[in-house]
Amino acid sequence: MAGPMAHPRFSRREALQAGSVGLLGLGMNHLEELRAEATAPREAQAQAVIYIFLSGGLAQHESFDMKPEAPAEIRGEFKPIATRTPGVHICEHLPRLAARSDKWALVRSLTHPYNEHSQGHSVMLGGRTPLPAGFNPSQPLPTDHPSIAAVAGAVCPMRNNLPPAIVLPEKLIHRTGRVIPGQFAGHMGSARDPYFLSCCKFNAASYGAWPEYGFHHQRGAENPSSLAFTAPSLALPAGLNRHRFERRIELLQSVADQQHSLDQLAEVAPFDRFQQRAISLLIDGKMRDTFDVTSADQRSLDRYGRHVFGWSLLLARRLVEAGVSLIQVNLGNNETWDTHGNAFPHLKNYLLPPMDQSVSGLLDDLDERGLLDSTLVVMAGEFGRTPKISHLAQHYAAPGRDHWGAVQSVFFAGGGIPGGTVIGASDSQGGYPASDPQTPENMAATIYRALGLPPTATWSDQLDRPMPIYHGEPIPGLI
Repeated sequence: MAGPMAHPRFSRREALQAGSVGLLGLGMNHLEELRAEATAPREAQAQAVIYIFLSGGLAQHESFDMKPEAPAEIRGEFKPIATRTPGVHICEHLPRLAARSDKWALVRSLTHPYNEHSQGHSVMLGGRTPLPAGFNPSQPLPTDHPSIAAVAGAVCPMRNNLPPAIVLPEKLIHRTGRVIPGQFAGHMGSARDPYFLSCCKFNAASYGAWPEYGFHHQRGAENPSSLAFTAPSLALPAGLNRHRFERRIELLQSVADQQHSLDQLAEVAPFDRFQQRAISLLIDGKMRDTFDVTSADQRSLDRYGRHVFGWSLLLARRLVEAGVSLIQVNLGNNETWDTHGNAFPHLKNYLLPPMDQSVSGLLDDLDERGLLDSTLVVMAGEFGRTPKISHLAQHYAAPGRDHWGAVQSVFFAGGGIPGGTVIGASDSQGGYPASDPQTPENMAATIYRALGLPPTATWSDQLDRPMPIYHGEPIPGLI
C-alpha cells in the first residue's frame, strides 16, 4: 500500500484524457475512439453496413414469411401481397418494400435456441450463439461477448474524425430502466464500447415511430409530451467564444507538454493528432449539418418520414456518406416489437407502415447516391414469434404471438447482394427451419465480410490476446 505522501502515477494517455474531458466536454470513450486509429488493423475497406435492429422481435408471419395455407391460428389476420420478384410474397402492410424486392434478399431460416429477450439480444447483437459464462439477463457484464458494433469500432479505420461504428438513436433500455446486455464491448473492455449517439431521452412510455406512429402496447395511440428527437449538438458551448476556445486549446497543449516531461513512455502517437480531430468536430459546420436531420429538405422528410424511424435512418445514410463503417439503428425502444398482444392493430397502424416507409426510403436514397452497392443493410430482431397465436387475456385485449428463437426472417439489401433472393425456408407453420438453416454467427460473418475484414481478422482483449472475429461463414448466396 502506498504511504501517505505517495501520489498515483498516471500514464500520459490517462492524464491527457482527464484534462480533455473537463476542457472540451468530451467523454473518455470518445477520446479512446480518437486514439484507436493508432493501433487498429487496416484490413477494412471503404464499405459500410447499416444494421437495423428491431428490439422485441419481429413476427415472421406478419412480415416476410407468411403462411396463407396454414390454419387460422397460425396464419393470422394479414394477407400476403406479391412483390416485384415472381413467387415472393410478403405482408400486405409492406407495399413499398414489395415494390423494391429487386433491391433486397431474405433469409427465412435463421435460428438460435433462446426465447428470452436479453439472451436473444446477446446472440443477435454479438453474432455468438453460446452465451458467455456468467451471463446475467438483468445487466451488462464485463465478461459478455462484444457486440458486432464494438468489434467493428475496434478494427475498422476512423474517417473524417468520426468513430468507425456508431449506435443510434439511443441505447436499448427496458421501460423499467434496465439496460439490456449484449450491446456493449464486454470483455474487450469498456473503452471499446460502441459510440452511442443519443438522439432521444429515455422515456418509459416510448414505443414505435413517434410522434406520427407513437403507441403504447396496452393503450394504443400515445405520444408522451416529453418525447423529442434531438440532433447531437457540435456547436461550441454557450459563452465559449473563439478567443476562449483557443485559450483552452493552448491549455490542453500545455498539459500535454508538461506530461511529456514527466512520462517518457511515449506509448501513443503525439496528442495533438487526436486533440485536433476532436476540435475539428466542434468547428466543422458541414459535420454539424450532418446530424441535423429534423431540418432536412422536404423531399428527404417525405421519403423517410417525419418520425423517429425515418430520422434515424436518414441520419444513418448521412453517416455512411461521412465515412462511418457500421451504423446500428435501433428502431424502437422498450422492446417495441414485442407483440404479445394487440399484435394485429399495432403492427398494422403503428409499426409496419413507418418501417416500410423509412427502410424503402433508405434503399432509394442509397441507390440514387451510388452508395447501395457498397452499403449492406441488414434488418433483424432478437428472435421471431411463435407459430401459434396466443391470447394473454390478463394483459392484452387482443391476441398476439410470443417469443420464438427457433426461426426468424432476416432482411438484407445492398452490399452487392443479389436482389429478389430468398435463402432458406421455414416449415409449413413457420416454426422451425425446413431448409438451409443459418445462425447468428453466419449473419455476423456476412456483416464482417461486407466490411472487408478477412477471415483471419482478430481483435485484442485487455491482456493483448488475439481473439477471432469470425465464428461462422458468410451466408452463401448473399456475398
